[in-house]
Parts: sequence; structure tokens; C-alpha cells
Amino acid sequence: MDTTNLFRLDGRIALVTGGSRGIGKMIAAGFIAQGATVYISARKADACFATAAELGEKCIALPQDVSTVAGCKALAAQLAEHTDKLDILVNNAGAAWGEPFDVFPEKGWDKVMDLNVKSPFFLTQALHGALKAAASRGQPAKVINITSIDGQRLNPWETYSYHASKSALIYLTKRMAARLIEDSINVTSIAPGAFASEMNKAARDHGEAIAKGIPARRIGVAEDMAGAAIYLASRAGDYVVGDTITVDGGLVHAALGTSIDA
Repeated sequence: MDTTNLFRLDGRIALVTGGSRGIGKMIAAGFIAQGATVYISARKADACFATAAELGEKCIALPQDVSTVAGCKALAAQLAEHTDKLDILVNNAGAAWGEPFDVFPEKGWDKVMDLNVKSPFFLTQALHGALKAAASRGQPAKVINITSIDGQRLNPWETYSYHASKSALIYLTKRMAARLIEDSINVTSIAPGAFASEMNKAARDHGEAIAKGIPARRIGVAEDMAGAAIYLASRAGDYVVGDTITVDGGLVHAALGTSIDA
């Protein structure tokens, strides 16, 4: 047994949606540090190109809005201009919406469900050929869906479509995994807890207060997220299929009572 390069990603090609900031950027930076070439996509072109420049020559920006099926197909076409194979796809782009039950709007439902559930499915579908081209029994391709602990437990806020979308994506991960393993493509998910990001402003702006409700007594940092993603993407995670890894400092599985979470 040789574990020397168990977590290395040398020669692998990855695509991370929502890769210009937050969790997506953490994962992209981690992959690059382990030797991968990483394409990042984001709706805002300027932010996408700025992050690619920051992360270095092994990071390439492919700006695109993947909230529609047309956008997913367009991103797949953009990637095909650079490479005909894809070792790792991280479906990270997402949205949240919170409003009281009596006034929760249809647009707050559709925007979140489209980006958080529909897009991971249809982007993976659009990239199926590229993933199969990279995949083998000895080195499966990987699809990593970024879900949330809000798909596993309630938070204190009225985020109806977000809760529903992340729960759905966790189960969609299992359904996709059952099919795509036939093509040597492993589908898994990561359910983050409190990480400082534009989406999780509570953790970003009130990290110390949030940390008091977390069993580990801190919010997540970039290495926590990158580590989980590297594990699933690398040889170390080749026998993990359909599972969701919870990265939350113990909120879901080690909390003793009600506390503030992501």
C-alpha cells in the first residue's frame, strides 16, 4: 500500500461552479494546491476573471449563468473549447431566499429550486460525455454536489425553498450516483455548516457569536472545506459513492440541543 500521493490531483481537470468566491473558491484553491487544473464559473464575469488571476495560471475563468438549462449547455460548450475530458465537477453555484410564510414569493421558490436542484442535474447531464471520457474503474471521475446542513436539519429562519432544495439535492445525489457509477463516475455531496461567505452573512459578520452554538466552538475555515473536497475528488475517496459528508463542526451529529447554525 502506497499512501504517498493519496490526496494528490496531479493531471486532473476540474470545473467548479460558483467558483469566484466563498466555498467554491476554497475548493478551487485546494484542488490547485494538489496539482489540478481548475476551471471556475460564475455569473459575474469580472469576479470570475479576478479570482482566476488570483489563483494563478492553473485556474481558468469560464463566466456563465447556470441557472437555466441553456446556461448549463453553454458552459459545457465553453469547457469543450479547452478540453474534451473532465475529471471532477463541483456543483457549487447556489442561491438562498428567506421571507415570512404568508408573503413568500413564487420568484423566491423558482430561483432557488432552479439553481440549487435543476442546475446540478442538467449541468452534469451536459458534461456527461466529458466525465465519461476521463473516467475508468481504476480512476473514476467525480461529481461533488454542494448541499447544506439545512438539507439535514432546520435553521431558525424561514428559508422554505432553500431547505427544500438542499434536501432534494442530497437525495438527487444518491439517485445520480446509482446511475453514473455504471460509467465509473462517483457522485457524492458535501453538506457545509457555518462558513463565512456572501450567502452565509451570519457566519461572515458574526462568526464569534455563531461559534458559541457549534460543538467545535468555531466556524469553518477554508482548509476544512478544501480538505473534504480533496478527499472526495482524489484517490482517497474513490470508494465513496452517493454519500453526503457533513462538514459543520458537529451541529448535525453532535449537538445536544437547539443552536444557531448555517
